[in-house]
Amino acid sequence: MIYVVEFPEQGKAHAWFAFEQQDLLHKIYATDTRKEWEIFDVVTARELIELLGKTADTPDARDEFPAICSLGDEHGWDTPLYRADYLLGDGVFQAEAITETDACVAALARRTQAYKIYWSDTQATAALESDPVFDGSAGYWARDALRGQLVALEILEGIE
Repeated sequence: MIYVVEFPEQGKAHAWFAFEQQDLLHKIYATDTRKEWEIFDVVTARELIELLGKTADTPDARDEFPAICSLGDEHGWDTPLYRADYLLGDGVFQAEAITETDACVAALARRTQAYKIYWSDTQATAALESDPVFDGSAGYWARDALRGQLVALEILEGIE
């Protein structure tokens, strides 16, 4: 399991879980205000221009879509280009690889004041005792929320 603790700007911290990495990504996509392809996408310049009904050889393509043509000229028309608006800025593409997980974690980071991800039951359980993120008043509610998830999933036993 993967556990996420979110510390919103207002209100109490809350925790939620994902069964595995793909479930985590799905939950981030499903709860974000942006479209999936704005959070993360891999596409070529050729695919972008074809989505608009043009080809790289279309005479007016350079006049109508100079940014896409520039990407094709600079990186090659069939080079994978990565988009991750929360990491790179709105509508920015780059040839340097970005992982889908990094893009989704950046989306998570933008919607909350702070967050913490525990990538396993063991990490989450150990964090209850030793993670300094749980210090202070906000930390109390965060620890309680994480503990509640661990009890609900029967990783820890609840107090009767």
